[in-house]
Amino acid sequence: MQQKELLYEGKAKKLYKTDDENLLIAEFKDDLTAFNALKKGFEEGKGALNAKISAKIFKMLEENGIKTHLVEVLDDRRHLVRNLKIIPIEVVVRNIATGSLTKRLGIKDGTVLPFSLVEFYYKDDDLGDPLINDEHALLLELVEHENELEELKRLGREINVIMKNYFAKRGLKLVDFKLEFGKDSEGKIYLADEISPDSCRFWDMETNEKLDKDRFREGLGGVKVAYEEVLKRISEDIK
Repeated sequence: MQQKELLYEGKAKKLYKTDDENLLIAEFKDDLTAFNALKKGFEEGKGALNAKISAKIFKMLEENGIKTHLVEVLDDRRHLVRNLKIIPIEVVVRNIATGSLTKRLGIKDGTVLPFSLVEFYYKDDDLGDPLINDEHALLLELVEHENELEELKRLGREINVIMKNYFAKRGLKLVDFKLEFGKDSEGKIYLADEISPDSCRFWDMETNEKLDKDRFREGLGGVKVAYEEVLKRISEDIK
């Protein structure tokens, strides 16, 4: 597959056109950003780690019936993916209270939620990706109809069940995570973007050590070591 001109560059990835209009090449970057890119950094090798982690998790989700945009792993940091029209909604699923949820609602950090909370955020950097409700999404015409919002919630919850079990077997608490979805030319919805320590919060099951991008957000250091640990755990055979 021939990589052609750059189509889009985001905070963590570059997307390139290919000689097939239905396929793109996603290249994972070593850049680190937090707080809507107000804090920026660079960690050599981070992109390759996220590419490997995302590929493993996408393949696992595919095996469990979740359609993803991943077509093929090209090399250490490039994926061949479906060319989708991204739905401009970030679907955030929370199992344990931390981060913005504790600040907004005053829930004690680390509180296990009585049920998995699904939230929508409007993908708009200029507005700071604000929290929205269903009616906001319809008002802004981010989806074509209400049924699509229900499908996003259903997929978020289904993916959460699969991933919580998957990571628990590997000694990791799945605290919360962000999902993005897109539609192909026929209107079918696929999981897109990435599943990695950039988009998820992982805490060690025994120590609650943070093994995700919070190490960068909070200035804890050891970002690459944490990402390597996540990759190591999901690469181990679980009997």
